[in-house]
Amino acid sequence: MDIIFIDDFRVQTRIGIYPREQAVSQTVEMSLQMGVSSTASAGASDDIRDTIDYAKVVERLRGELESRRFGLLEKLAEFVATLVLEEFQASWIRVSVAKLGMIRGVKK
Repeated sequence: MDIIFIDDFRVQTRIGIYPREQAVSQTVEMSLQMGVSSTASAGASDDIRDTIDYAKVVERLRGELESRRFGLLEKLAEFVATLVLEEFQASWIRVSVAKLGMIRGVKK
């Protein structure tokens, strides 16, 4: 099993349950870990078709998240996980997501 990492990916999206959050897009930061089956290992073939093209994942997520609205981070994380599992055939995925600068005195 190979793992593809996308760390510190920042994107603008509309997220939040409070009126001040719903008024404007906010920056969220995500990190993804995606499991790739080693049956058709890109490590052996050196072929992008045998793995997950992380540039396409980022492009797809950016397009979706910039045009959607979420109430909770949990909903956003579930959306991201489902999209990657279904569209990019990841064996498994781990998603972490944080809103930047929303709570005073808290980094994320």
